[in-house]
Amino acid sequence: MAANKDPMIPDGDVNPIDTDYQIGQDNIVVNVGPFGLDIHNRVFAISGLAVIAFVILTLAFQNQVEPLFSNLRSWLTTNLDWFFISAANVFVIICLVLIFTPLGRVRLGGTEATPDYSYAGWFSMLFAAGMGIGLMFFGVSEPLSHFSSAFGGTSIENGMRTDWAPLGAAAGDAEMATRLGMAATIYHWALHPWAIYAVMALGLALFSFNKGLPLTIRSVFYPILGERVWGWPGHIIDILAVLATLFGLATSLGFGASQAASGLNYLFGVPLGNTTQIVLVIGITAIALVSVLAGLDAGVKRLSEINMVLAVLLLLFVIVVGPTLAIATGFFDNLMAYLSYLPELANPVGREDSNFASGWTAFYWAWWISWCPFVGMFIARVSRGRTVREFIISVLLIPSLACVLWMTVFGTTAIDQVVNAGYNAVAEADLPLQLFTMLDVLPLAQITSFIAIILVVVFFVTSSDSGSLVIDVIAAGGKVDAPTPQRVFWCTFEGLVAVALILGGGLVALQAMAVSTGFPFTIVLLVATFSMVKGLASEPRV
Repeated sequence: MAANKDPMIPDGDVNPIDTDYQIGQDNIVVNVGPFGLDIHNRVFAISGLAVIAFVILTLAFQNQVEPLFSNLRSWLTTNLDWFFISAANVFVIICLVLIFTPLGRVRLGGTEATPDYSYAGWFSMLFAAGMGIGLMFFGVSEPLSHFSSAFGGTSIENGMRTDWAPLGAAAGDAEMATRLGMAATIYHWALHPWAIYAVMALGLALFSFNKGLPLTIRSVFYPILGERVWGWPGHIIDILAVLATLFGLATSLGFGASQAASGLNYLFGVPLGNTTQIVLVIGITAIALVSVLAGLDAGVKRLSEINMVLAVLLLLFVIVVGPTLAIATGFFDNLMAYLSYLPELANPVGREDSNFASGWTAFYWAWWISWCPFVGMFIARVSRGRTVREFIISVLLIPSLACVLWMTVFGTTAIDQVVNAGYNAVAEADLPLQLFTMLDVLPLAQITSFIAIILVVVFFVTSSDSGSLVIDVIAAGGKVDAPTPQRVFWCTFEGLVAVALILGGGLVALQAMAVSTGFPFTIVLLVATFSMVKGLASEPRV
């Protein structure tokens, strides 16, 4: 594709939507000295004011909001776990149907479109987009947590399970507990989250590159809402997308800050507590702002490349110095365990393991869904020229396998340390500290732990930068070249929301906001999926 080619102009046959709407027609353009604003008046104003009000109220009533957040999270995940689990299953089924039906032959960008990126470049961007901080935080702690709770067996009080073990547990059986623990972990990191991202990304790519509509979430709803999509129904969809993305990113920043603070305490004796986490959030946000000002290619691209190299080096190091044979055989064993347990893990009703289903799975699906406008838009922008079949197979399988490998390497190493080496410190450590405790008994512990801290920080910088870009595109009515001060505004507020949430209840508050914004957006995404299939059905196929 020519370097100056407009991606919104299709190549070959498409079935565009005929609308009089012009990108930016509802925008307000303001110049204040050297600073310019180009904002969608309603989406920017309502979502911006909602975020400002949230930050002020949370900081003003710190003590009162912590129990509120805790109750909100537990109510949503306990009462609506069936809804989140069912919705995620729908997204996986839709993706599999699209692979095996003629709809898979639709090409994004027109029948003659060619891919903008090579397979290698495309795959690395797909993986870098979605899960950096999560993999660092949960790579050791989640497999270990599921293993420990499965090994400990079930406990019942007043006829209800009180343990956190997945499914029926595996009391006293280390081998079965490992299988179950790794299967439960992979369930949260493989097909389901990537299907959530794939559905959102496919809808955005289709309606932008083939139908000629602006690159915003509301465009996906055109087959259902028609021209009303440019009015209040569309405004509400975009406002929900902005808030979901912002709180999803703030949750990740909070996780990243708690892990980096634990690592710095472990290595250098930096005191733990809210103050350290807030200083880290401010520092990470400041670096993200520099990256925003540097621009996409100079900032995000360079940082992503550095991070991918560091992540691969850390992964290879643990494979070489850790239990290499157990890791090598574990990769295939874990995949088989995942496939055998998948029907039970994905079952939304009649579950006995209510703590696991609501506390782990429902939270994860809500968190992934709150991330999907951001990751979906990123994947859509780099996937022009691919067929729907090629797109879904790649977005589902390649990152899923990469996540299985990551979880196998770090999870197997930690479980091996507990079971075979009797090293219980890793299991007893707090969640944010478990990665560093695991690295501590491997060679070059100081160096690898320091690299892990850098990885956490840089992963968030890239997420924050790309996330603020996506939020800004939505809040600017689909304009991809909006003035930089707007991105600075959103980037700053991501940091402020994370600070407010840390002060207002720490990780519980962070999780509560991810779940509460993820819930309404799950409904949006289910309707968007129907609309996307409807849009695909009208497209010419190759």
